[in-house]
Amino acid sequence: MNRGTRYSFSLRLSSRLVGLFLVLALAGCSTSSHTSDPHLRQIDEMLNTQLPQGTPKSRVIFFLNTQAFPLENSADAKVLVAVVHHVDTNTLQPATARVTFHFDAAGKLTTYELAPASDAAPQP
Repeated sequence: MNRGTRYSFSLRLSSRLVGLFLVLALAGCSTSSHTSDPHLRQIDEMLNTQLPQGTPKSRVIFFLNTQAFPLENSADAKVLVAVVHHVDTNTLQPATARVTFHFDAAGKLTTYELAPASDAAPQP
């Protein structure tokens, strides 16, 4: 290999490695977090695991009921709102989130958002 060929090969290899690094870095940075509040992180992780995108609405309701998380009335049939309580296993502090679940026309979960809610028990 002459010097020009080695330089060209080295340049192509370097640019491919940089491209691979960028793809991996961006993939590592992608997250399925539904909140920026660190106090709600464990609630988000639990919901993400138990209720992944595509979960039927009936399964979401069943999960919330079996966990005794109260549901709130919603005028939109494609929206379900629940108050989720959880004790952070790292800090042993309670956390409460108001979770808004969104469903598509077929009743499958598309996404949800978490917002801090009062730690007080909801009133009926």
